[in-house]
Amino acid sequence: METTGGIRPTASAASALTAPVPIGDYGFLSDGEVTALVAPSGCIDWMCLPRMDSPSVFGAILGRHAGTFRVAPTDVTVPAARRYLPGTMVLETSWGTDTGWIIVRDVLLMGPWRHESELSRTQRRTPTDYEAEHILLRTIRCVTGEVQTVVECEPVPDYGRSAVRWDYTDKVYHQARATLDGSDLQLTLTTDMRIGFEGGRASIRTLLKEGETRFIALSWGSMEPPLTYRDAYRRQVWTAHHWQHWLARGKFPDHPWRSYLQRSALTLKGLTYSPTGAICAAASTSLPETIGGGRNYDYRYSWIRDATFALWGMYSLGYDWEAVDFFSFIADLAERDDDLQIMYGIGGESDLTELELDHLPGYAESRPVRIGNAASKQNQHDVWGALLDSVYLHSKAADHVDGRLWPILAKQVKAALKHWREPDAGIWEVRGQPQHFTSSKIMCWVAVDRGARLAAVMGQDGAASEWEMAADEIKADILEHGTDERGVFTQYYGTNALDASLLLAPLVRLLPPDDPRIVATVRAIADELTEHGMVLRYRVEETDDGFSGEEGSFTICSFWLVSALCEIGHYTRARRLCSRLLALAGPLELYAEEIDVNSGAHLGNFPQAFTHLALINAVLHVISTADLADGVLYDGDMRLGR
Repeated sequence: METTGGIRPTASAASALTAPVPIGDYGFLSDGEVTALVAPSGCIDWMCLPRMDSPSVFGAILGRHAGTFRVAPTDVTVPAARRYLPGTMVLETSWGTDTGWIIVRDVLLMGPWRHESELSRTQRRTPTDYEAEHILLRTIRCVTGEVQTVVECEPVPDYGRSAVRWDYTDKVYHQARATLDGSDLQLTLTTDMRIGFEGGRASIRTLLKEGETRFIALSWGSMEPPLTYRDAYRRQVWTAHHWQHWLARGKFPDHPWRSYLQRSALTLKGLTYSPTGAICAAASTSLPETIGGGRNYDYRYSWIRDATFALWGMYSLGYDWEAVDFFSFIADLAERDDDLQIMYGIGGESDLTELELDHLPGYAESRPVRIGNAASKQNQHDVWGALLDSVYLHSKAADHVDGRLWPILAKQVKAALKHWREPDAGIWEVRGQPQHFTSSKIMCWVAVDRGARLAAVMGQDGAASEWEMAADEIKADILEHGTDERGVFTQYYGTNALDASLLLAPLVRLLPPDDPRIVATVRAIADELTEHGMVLRYRVEETDDGFSGEEGSFTICSFWLVSALCEIGHYTRARRLCSRLLALAGPLELYAEEIDVNSGAHLGNFPQAFTHLALINAVLHVISTADLADGVLYDGDMRLGR
């Protein structure tokens, strides 16, 4: 049996450390530049440096030898309780053993803005009063009895392909530095305990007694780490207050589901790369959509299609500054590139070359492990609609249109007009034969319709008139070719297959919500494209997506159904589904991309921004219609682009 830190764990502890952690059980940490996933066992199994899409230094979630960082009792792997400190991104894990109790708190530290004498090399958005300190802090407090505690920090950089060399600094046994040949990346481990080395692992073993406290700080930037527990605790409190103050800026309804909205807001903020304002679609790569399957992708990038939901969610919850930052990121790209990609790196990078890492077995032996994303080079015609709808939403919220936007939006409308008649890969980025996907046509209509409205506001009357007629032409084509004999919108022209993306039709106001075709489509998806009440993207046997095997239900699609049911007046069914979806959240109210319809297990990359964005839309829909009876159409402001 492999030993951990020189201590032979019990049989149950050893099996728990090697068995895959349920994806939905991970905790999520962020400082706006770096993210980390923390297992219930006290292991940080995923963390990339120096930013959230860099190569991993802890990658055990994809392969047990790819690096991890554990803080826990020596012989216990299942904690008594886990929670976030209310309103924060500080994760607290309580451990009970036969001899005592300890509490571990994990946080990526935030601190005051410190670039006063020199410019930041990464900051592009308006500076705030705070920024990341580039320090992962873990504190331990023994609350009763005594607990033998172990710390094992084993970074294996570059997705587990490189090894580090540990050396002591002038702090004797209380600080060590890990270096990697041929790399500028240095990791410094600072603690008030004594560090030892076992190959690439820095280890600590200590007996904590009631009332004692300890800290471990892993740092990788220029900011000095804490040298005492007092300083570590002070910074931890500062960070907790930062998150609470940020959350207090939001507008959340007084409702039992408020906590889900708040955790979703914190998660979206945590997935935002603060120097550019880009929202990262997820913190991870290659977590499988089906255990053992090959539908494993890298989601550590920013999708243009997220813009509409992101801006709507942020504005709805009162986070206008974050909305402006993400909009500015998108606008910079649209201004820079003649042909807008569907996704970019969080720094605006356009080259996202996809590679497979054959040396990693993947989560639960689910190969391949991919970095990069080949879909970035696909033709997906919804991108122009997402951009134009985000401009339109931004103009409505800001009550003005920036003059620099006219060339941008005009270019995107012209692109939609040029290409809307062509087939594409669709919203789900299928890698099979391109089709005339109905949802892509709808988003092309959105691009031209919103462009016409914006042109009218900006005094471009000629363009407004021309684009309005073009939008009518696209809509007529959709209504003629995108429905079946029942009047239900179909996945693509000429098929009877359903597609959950068509739930967006009432949300983007293609037709009034009481139009028979909208009602029929929502009902058909609810009744025919669900498994145990959960919505599938599509039936894999009906769709040439370039992959084999099954996939779980896409949680975003189920939340879309909640919103669409509210739109057509089916409030009871919407509330029932929304309640069930919230009950399926992870123990920390986080969501992956999918939920297995049989077990309720979370699948896919985690946490998933798009899922949390759809949750916000769905929950606010349900709350706003709480007093309405079925069949009474809501005439509020919940539809995108209204």
